[in-house]
Amino acid sequence: MRAKSDEIQIEESWIGQSVPRFEDDRLLTGNGRFVDDFSPEGCLHLEFLRSPHARGTIGSIDLSTALASPGVIAAFTATDLGDLGQAMVNPLISGIRAPRFTLLADGAVEAVGQPIAVVVADTPLHARDAIEQILFDFEPVPLRSGDAEDEAAAHSWSRGDVDGAFADADRIIPMRVEHSRVAPTPLEPRATLAIWNATDTSLTVWTGTQSPHRTRADLATILGLPTEQVRVVAPDVGGAFGGKASLYPEDAMVAWAARRLGRPIKWCATRGEDLQAATHGRGGVMEGELAISNTGRMLGLRARLVFPLGYWMPFSAVVPGRNAARILPGPYRVDHLDITLSARLSSTAPMGIYRGAGRPEAAMLMDRLIDKAARVLDLDPVEFRRRNLIEAAALPYRTPTGETLDSGNYPALLEAACQRADYPGLRQRQALRRRKGEIQGIGVSLYIEPCGTGWESATVGLARDGKIVAATGSTAQGQGRETAFAQIAADVLGIPMEKIRLKHGDTKETPNGIGALASRSTAIGGSALMRAAQAFHDAARQAAADMLGLPAQRLIATQDGFVAPHDSGRMATWQALAHRHGDAARDGEALVSSVVFHADGEAWSCGCCIAVVSVDPETGVPTIEQVTWVDDIGVVVNPMLVHGQMMGGMAQGIGEALLESIVYDADGQLLTGSLMDYAMPRASDMPPVNIGRMESPSPVNALGAKGVGEAGCIGVPAAIVNAVVDALSPFGVTHIDMPMTSEKIWKAMQAATRPTGETVP
Repeated sequence: MRAKSDEIQIEESWIGQSVPRFEDDRLLTGNGRFVDDFSPEGCLHLEFLRSPHARGTIGSIDLSTALASPGVIAAFTATDLGDLGQAMVNPLISGIRAPRFTLLADGAVEAVGQPIAVVVADTPLHARDAIEQILFDFEPVPLRSGDAEDEAAAHSWSRGDVDGAFADADRIIPMRVEHSRVAPTPLEPRATLAIWNATDTSLTVWTGTQSPHRTRADLATILGLPTEQVRVVAPDVGGAFGGKASLYPEDAMVAWAARRLGRPIKWCATRGEDLQAATHGRGGVMEGELAISNTGRMLGLRARLVFPLGYWMPFSAVVPGRNAARILPGPYRVDHLDITLSARLSSTAPMGIYRGAGRPEAAMLMDRLIDKAARVLDLDPVEFRRRNLIEAAALPYRTPTGETLDSGNYPALLEAACQRADYPGLRQRQALRRRKGEIQGIGVSLYIEPCGTGWESATVGLARDGKIVAATGSTAQGQGRETAFAQIAADVLGIPMEKIRLKHGDTKETPNGIGALASRSTAIGGSALMRAAQAFHDAARQAAADMLGLPAQRLIATQDGFVAPHDSGRMATWQALAHRHGDAARDGEALVSSVVFHADGEAWSCGCCIAVVSVDPETGVPTIEQVTWVDDIGVVVNPMLVHGQMMGGMAQGIGEALLESIVYDADGQLLTGSLMDYAMPRASDMPPVNIGRMESPSPVNALGAKGVGEAGCIGVPAAIVNAVVDALSPFGVTHIDMPMTSEKIWKAMQAATRPTGETVP
């Protein structure tokens, strides 16, 4: 894959205050503290024996040689674990039949990479050497095929007279889209450190998680401990992308071993372990039929979605399939619809939420159906979209799947993107280039994204040193959320950001919360923090007024405290307030305000991407010449962080479209077990991008914000796929599944039938 070297273009027409980064630059200066940086005195190291076989029964396991190896303290198998509790699976779909959550394979192996035994030693190298000494008997059995008999969850959505709509249709457009499995691949692989305190029978676990409070609840259930005896800390986390949203068997195994041995125990995954045994994303097969009229109107939609689950189900296992189904038919008005979803177990690594989690799948199916329908009708794909978009006046709009789109202007969004890209000019230049024998295409994607519902918590209080302490139930994995949250609190209080001390990621230091996932942190977590800051401001101002003997409305907050500018500048400093109210402080903080914010509904962002792609006729190598992207994420808190999230998401979207694919062979063996085999985008693969934005504040949360972190994985892949197929349309190519490698593209050009009447190389 090649990308032009043009300089990236950015529009700075953002709404909201532009501010510098928060004071904490530790990550950029190499002073971050990740799980692997913690090595308490007497810390032991745990390593896993993972199954080299895909599926079968386990006979005897011989640990004797491993136990006699240098530095080894202990070794365990499933027979040592006893009865343990079960981690939760989100019951978003009724009737889920989740497999038993096991820390180590108990009598049977279900997939390559499943842990069979563990060794605990004084160093990681000693533990790894000892793992090699474990022997076990294995009898293979047939792999799960992922067919209907492996179904673990299913649901359907239906509205209107679908059969009638298809009977009345002039054309029926079919489309099948197969999504490759992809790996989240954060910079930091998974890691867990656990310490058991025998004195107060408490467990402290440091782990790179997106949801510390849920991790605490799961660990307490599995180990049979009261929740208050478990503390989970997510320190600096080097990326997650959904891959650290749920508790893993490995995390619980480390905690169990620390409790059993009474010593600190740490495990840090290798890159190969993560590719083999961490959650994967995508992998669904989407089959759709679109009923249309000859005038370019959508009459009905049928879709059959089949999503793989792997051999066990993390908390959010059914989220991708459910999201893909409920988002259909996207921003379009389709009154008659029938969708079925099937989620099936398979002899592979588990499937989880990966940046987008069902949103890219829904956008891809609709955008591919629309482009194919437009081609059948000899209608421009932008014009086809225009004729079917939900009007702005119709919002809030109840979709056929029962969702409520809160705000937006989809027709205006499409027009803004076309104007920014000079879409008519692109088509004119495309015609000229094709006459010269070039292979070039233009692709459009228009998408909607659910991103912010439910609840989140926050507290704001006053520390004895005069700092404002803000604590959130949400957390961060390197997105710069500390900056955005400090900005929210500072804006409410009218003080500099440097006065804010933010707490997150530690269940002992923060209120109960959901965590950072599903593009909800700013919309919901930020709204909770804003409300808590407002309540704190009012309480602190009244306390200052009582101290000064003045009406509260005369006081204004500053970085030093509350000042009365019209009363000789009299001031109640933050420190004075802290000392005066310190006796009533909770955890050393005074005037603490706590809020649990519940959103009034779900926020839905939207966006439009237009991609221009050319293809080398001799090699099939695609070049993304430019991407034009207009996004609507509601109110923006920090434009720099938003831009970073958009660019990062776009990089992953490009990877999915052109490069990335987890591959198993027929025997269930992983063929892409390292980054030598699993291709990922590099900086040189990033194309020129022209970003603009619109704003429709969400009415369902206090900030009016919507999500942006997943947007690049939603619209960018669909626009690129449509552009490549458009480029190859003179060859008679109508579809190519991702990843669209140069080999696939070249073979499609060689095999396809060239229609008459068009000039092709």
